[in-house]
Amino acid sequence: MMVGGGRVNIISDWNEIPMELLLRIVSLLDDRTVIVASAVCCGWRDAICLGVTHLSLSWCKNNMNNMVLSLAPKFKNLRGLILRQDKPQLLDNAVEVIANNCHDLEDLDLSKSFKLSDRSLYALAHGCQNLIKLNISGCSSFSDNALAYLTSYCKKLKILNLCGCVKAASDKALKAIGYNCSQLQSLVLGWCEEVGDDGVTSLAHGCHDLRALDLCGCVLITDESVIALANNCPHLRSLGLYYCQNITDQAIYALAHSRATNKHQAWGSVRTRDEEGSGLMNLNISQCTALTPPAVQALCDSFPALHTCPGRHSLIISGCLNLTSVHCACAFQAHRVDHTLPHHAY
Repeated sequence: MMVGGGRVNIISDWNEIPMELLLRIVSLLDDRTVIVASAVCCGWRDAICLGVTHLSLSWCKNNMNNMVLSLAPKFKNLRGLILRQDKPQLLDNAVEVIANNCHDLEDLDLSKSFKLSDRSLYALAHGCQNLIKLNISGCSSFSDNALAYLTSYCKKLKILNLCGCVKAASDKALKAIGYNCSQLQSLVLGWCEEVGDDGVTSLAHGCHDLRALDLCGCVLITDESVIALANNCPHLRSLGLYYCQNITDQAIYALAHSRATNKHQAWGSVRTRDEEGSGLMNLNISQCTALTPPAVQALCDSFPALHTCPGRHSLIISGCLNLTSVHCACAFQAHRVDHTLPHHAY
């Protein structure tokens, strides 16, 4: 076929599509279509297995385990894999296949995989040592021994979700995380009732770059944990203490004081963020009924990014009726503006 004086080759078979074009096509496909397309022909399969780096199978409601067993050996270049489930489907053999084939995996979501056992964590420890983000929330069968073992190999972890991992999230495991995972930035420990001060203080001493920590429902922790975080984690931006009823004003004043300490240490350095953009930006102290207004107000005064005003709630104090007098900087600014505006007589 001649077009404009030149010859144009007509593609008559799927296998004739150039690899570069296939990769561009693959980048436009959704996850379900990617899987279907990988069965079109050898060329498509090779292009997809080479080009797909992120995949979600959360849409698969009934046969996820068999799908993982089939796909993991093909998609060896995966860096992100989402296997979140509404009902538990995954078994250890699927995670073992992932660990044996997807060695570049950085982001793995196994949340609500109630059927998994420690076998899965041991497999990931040996096969997926480049993990940066791991979500095993709701995986209630994992033990703290297996989690500690995992962290001794997966030392690049920055984001870890252990919400509801009641057996795995213990002081022993947190000590291992603090020792092995110095790059950790975000940790969710919601409703892990075995977590205590020993674990949190070890975490604070080992993970100085911690930015977000959810301790909601960790009923054993006391001021000791919060003081350790205040003294050792200068980059902490979000802290969840919901229902931590052993927390008192001493912990809150330690957080407020840490603001002044960190500002003093950073004095003279080049600032690239607004004043409000640094320091604690989200705090949940709901049901922390031992706290008093002066302490919480001091914290608000130290961290302008903590808001109690409508639409910007980043300081959550529900269930603390004695803290209703606490106001963020916005309220004081509005009060000053109201008094500086001229009032005209009519």
